[in-house]
Amino acid sequence: MACWYGLTAQAQQGSRITGMVVDGTGEPVIGATVMQEGTSNGVVTDIDGKFVINVPAGSKLTISYIGFKTTSTSAADNMKVVLHDDSKQLNEVVVTGYTVQRKADLTGAISVVSVDDLAKQNENNPMKALQGRVPGMNISADGSPSGAATVRIRGVGTLNNNDPLYIIDGVPTKAGMHELNAADIESIQVLKDAASASIYGSRAANGVIIITTKKGKNGKVKVDVDASVAASMYAHKMDVLNAKQYGQVMWQAYVNDGLDPNTNGLGYHYNWGYNPAGYPVLNSISMSKYLDAAGTTPAADTDWFDETTRTGVIQNYNVAVSNGSERGSSYFSLGYYKNLGIIKTSDFERFSARMNTEYDVIKNVLTLGEHFTLNRTSEVQAPGGFLENVLQFNPSLPVYTTDGSYAGPVGGYPDRENPVARLHRNADNRYTYWRAFGDAYVNLHLFKGFNLRSTFGLDYAQKQQRFFTYPITEGNVATSTNAVEAKQEHWTKWMWNAVATYNFVKDQHRFDAMAGVELNREDDINFSGYKESYIILNPDYMWPSAGMGSAQAYGGGEGYSLVSYFGKANYTYADKYLASATVRYDGSSRFGKNNRYAMFPSFSLGWRISQEKFMKAKWIDDLKLRASWGQTGNQEISNIARYTIYESNYGVNESGGQSYGTSYDIAGTNGGQILSSGFKRNQIGNDDIKWETTTQTNLGLDYTLFDNSLYGSLDWYYKKTTNILVQMAGIAAMGEGSSQWINAGEMENKGVEFNFGYRKNTRWGLKYDITGNIGTYRNKITKLPATVAANGTFGGNGVKSVIGHPMGAQVGYVADGIFKSQDDIDNHAKQEGAALGRIRWKDLNGDNVITEADQDWIYNPVPDFTYGLNVYLQYKQFDFTMFWQGVQGVDVISDLKKETDIWAGLNIGFLNKGTRLLNAWSPTNPNSNIPALSLSDNNNEKRVSSYWVENGSYLKLRTIQLGYNVPENLAKKLYMQRLRFYVSAQNLLTIHASNFTGVDPENPNYGYPIPLNITFGLNVTF
Repeated sequence: MACWYGLTAQAQQGSRITGMVVDGTGEPVIGATVMQEGTSNGVVTDIDGKFVINVPAGSKLTISYIGFKTTSTSAADNMKVVLHDDSKQLNEVVVTGYTVQRKADLTGAISVVSVDDLAKQNENNPMKALQGRVPGMNISADGSPSGAATVRIRGVGTLNNNDPLYIIDGVPTKAGMHELNAADIESIQVLKDAASASIYGSRAANGVIIITTKKGKNGKVKVDVDASVAASMYAHKMDVLNAKQYGQVMWQAYVNDGLDPNTNGLGYHYNWGYNPAGYPVLNSISMSKYLDAAGTTPAADTDWFDETTRTGVIQNYNVAVSNGSERGSSYFSLGYYKNLGIIKTSDFERFSARMNTEYDVIKNVLTLGEHFTLNRTSEVQAPGGFLENVLQFNPSLPVYTTDGSYAGPVGGYPDRENPVARLHRNADNRYTYWRAFGDAYVNLHLFKGFNLRSTFGLDYAQKQQRFFTYPITEGNVATSTNAVEAKQEHWTKWMWNAVATYNFVKDQHRFDAMAGVELNREDDINFSGYKESYIILNPDYMWPSAGMGSAQAYGGGEGYSLVSYFGKANYTYADKYLASATVRYDGSSRFGKNNRYAMFPSFSLGWRISQEKFMKAKWIDDLKLRASWGQTGNQEISNIARYTIYESNYGVNESGGQSYGTSYDIAGTNGGQILSSGFKRNQIGNDDIKWETTTQTNLGLDYTLFDNSLYGSLDWYYKKTTNILVQMAGIAAMGEGSSQWINAGEMENKGVEFNFGYRKNTRWGLKYDITGNIGTYRNKITKLPATVAANGTFGGNGVKSVIGHPMGAQVGYVADGIFKSQDDIDNHAKQEGAALGRIRWKDLNGDNVITEADQDWIYNPVPDFTYGLNVYLQYKQFDFTMFWQGVQGVDVISDLKKETDIWAGLNIGFLNKGTRLLNAWSPTNPNSNIPALSLSDNNNEKRVSSYWVENGSYLKLRTIQLGYNVPENLAKKLYMQRLRFYVSAQNLLTIHASNFTGVDPENPNYGYPIPLNITFGLNVTF
């Protein structure tokens, strides 16, 4: 882009000098001041480091920039000035919304992420790789091959969509980042406070993540090749009962209940009796050779985890070609990524291509450019709840019957699908997803200091998938239905904006202003066709037109529009006092005419104390105080929230059963013709709903000390969201479909974020850089309608009002160990179901009876703090990276524990369980705190209670990598500029709380397992 940031009054008459300012690596320095010595005539370099200045012949120029040593040189046309580092941290330029700023001038809370560090994690999704690297940013994900992740910045700020806004090369989106190639990313900035994010007003309440992709650099053609192959395997595995252990546990449950274990219907036979003390003793277990009368299902000892999982393979290949000159630049890349997940048949594949170009059509006046990427992704996801299915399926059942077909439950075994057969039937449910994303822009530099840029952006995606239903004949599980649903979805999002900027510098004053307008439109459509009864059960044949049975069609479409006006002004005096103000005015079609528009202002101040004479100290390199206040908005609700909605529901129910449709025989013909259909109301409209508004205050400190060795920042923030949009259910007297969207909620978050770094070069050649961060926040809902606060939708389980507590907090009974003696039972409050080995509930209200009133807050989803630590070492040709990420003091609710600690934890009996049941309490195992085995749940131990709440704290070694750079002289002999080999491991080690009983505290239930990856790769530059 050629946008010249001018500064001062009319320059003296003289030569027109052009030039470029770069750092020691050849990268352009943006925002450097170029001054004619002894005058106030000067300019500021543009985003490509270029400048144009008029000076008398023979003049000298002084070039300065925060973080670099000032240099002076004689003016000459087409000059190139190299600035050398004076401070690593201050020389960064940050994209802050429609423009860029020097990091030294920032007054908002912005985190700049090292893209090089992210690349070492070999993650498909760059957002997933950010986990633990940005204080105040929480990322949750399982180990699915696609790498999809949930991102939260400074906690949960609304009862609706909490996803941040992504800005990629100036184009906004909220779609998945795993669909784009992370290798194309040049920089990532996270805007956390309102002062930095409010320029995006309407959608910035949950934070903004700005991503800039790569471009060509000046010089000869450069070719980068990156390739890696990884093996994935279980880092943590469920311990489930094998066939013998299952028999032992079932026997114990029978005898505990006083029943004969040989009456089981599963084919187990027990030889047992009583010891001299009168306790039951199991002597041996045997099984019938076949579990069914027909003799087709042999007894087995199947490890269903081994049968359904594999060693996964991840391949990642990227090639990029780039070039640049004074008149333009280009960057082209191709990428391929394939992840064969550790659950069999699950996989994710992506092909990607990118082209970024920029050209000076009229030198120093008119620039045209574009960023464009096309991606094709394809995925087979693991079936829903699959790992629970694997845990539950009995190990005594085989994979196949004697005739080679899939085995299934017989006799008394519960009706669950064979996991191997389920994977086989799911393998055809692949989706294909195309995404075209990019922008084209024109940049016009009309006169000194003034720049006008117009951008058109497009984010188009199309998804096609077929869902197959195949017949099942597996023991007692049988269905004859075969069908397919063919579905297509299309998302079209476009934006256009025009942004004008003006910059000048006079003496010690630096000022820049920006004003712009933006339009956004999104249209989404979907349609599908369903058909049953196919003669040939083959994906190539099973299209809806080939089916012979019942057919159904579905479809819908919706969209919204957004118009925005915005402006921003920044002022700096003597590189010491900083001020910034922003305003954005947004209008959204999601709101009614009464409150469609809203204004979101912000302002911030900065004081670089280190520039004051009284703070001059050798050990202080830079010290800056920041303060900001601002408002941002949220419109993430249904596109039709403001309307009264009626729908026709003809009521056809081809599967039988009662139909509650709107069709009615109003003519009284008693059949024989198509009935007229009426309409039913789904919701009541509200033209008065308005924007959610988040108001945030931020105080911060940035520091660089001890000759730039120690650096970091500290932030405190308080943010409050008002007018939260909630869907309020109507009372029965209002009739059907009486729910209505209203502004009624309030929520607050407050927290502290701290990050630090220490770097040094030793005299004997070791270079090291250690960085860390820690963040903590507290969340609570402060206002809701009483009925909404108490119904359990946002917390409280319908027992207590969630007001004053975090969103998602839960109420339940408090477990107080188990009854281990009759005295324990006799001395406890009256409790229905109390017995030896049963969980004891606390009598919280002291009335000596356990009732619903004995419930309290037992679960808080907000951690005490999160943290990360990165260690980088470099010695000669070797480099080493180690990154740790952790969460401390967070509660997790373990649904898994209901199947590892209680035989009757579910309403369906004889499912397989976890091995912890081998240590359940019994008279011969009196020290155990695991409830006694029983075929029935007379104590209602499945209830919501603190027994299922566990300490989910963990510390994980996310990445450890060792790299070797081939010596430059040897690489050149191979016609390469650079050749590097590396080996790395991800998720190699997990440290968790000693009392955590589950598999992985980060993924405590049945999410796709987070694998251990061992990666081998190389980086080549030609």
